[in-house]
Amino acid sequence: MNYDILLQKFGSTLDENLINEIFEKGIFKNFKKNEIIIDINQPLNFIPLLLNGDIKILREDSEGNELLIYFLEAGETCTMSLTCCMDTSKSKIRAVAEKDTSLIMIPVDQMHQWFQNNESWRNFILRSYQTRFDEMLEAIDNIAFMKMDERLYKYLSNKAVLNASKTLLVKHQDIAEDMHTSRVVISRILKQLENENKIKLGRNKIEILSV
Repeated sequence: MNYDILLQKFGSTLDENLINEIFEKGIFKNFKKNEIIIDINQPLNFIPLLLNGDIKILREDSEGNELLIYFLEAGETCTMSLTCCMDTSKSKIRAVAEKDTSLIMIPVDQMHQWFQNNESWRNFILRSYQTRFDEMLEAIDNIAFMKMDERLYKYLSNKAVLNASKTLLVKHQDIAEDMHTSRVVISRILKQLENENKIKLGRNKIEILSV
């Protein structure tokens, strides 16, 4: 079962021999929604390959406030944990299961070895860095150039695509934490978006009317 999922999610990017090695040497793990997968300052001796579910990657400021950096989907890995593994340093991010999630953990020494001798792995890692870099640029552009209502609607639209559903089961406080602002601000802008017929609000539920 795990092998079939691994092959389905990564078979188009990684060669068959490597898939077999990952299956033999990786450790399969399951996490419930909101469980911490990687925490800040945690020593890293593995990198995650996401098989099912979604993971949100967060940073934390000096006062303990969290800021959403990006989401991971099935078939992806966390490049920020890759960087920490390369430097043999502690984690600078927190990875939290957005929903029930399964992944396979790859030991650091294997990651280094495959990067040297397996072209498909090397290309996968380099593409992952490029994807995250592009997302970071987009995040900077959003903060610098987009108004808060535009950022919030983009956030909701992205979550709808990620969950393959226009109905989001989410609390205003959770959105506020992801966007590094207050619940009052989020509630006010959500009401504005509803008045503009972009969303429909319910109890701990938001329906996107167009994506």
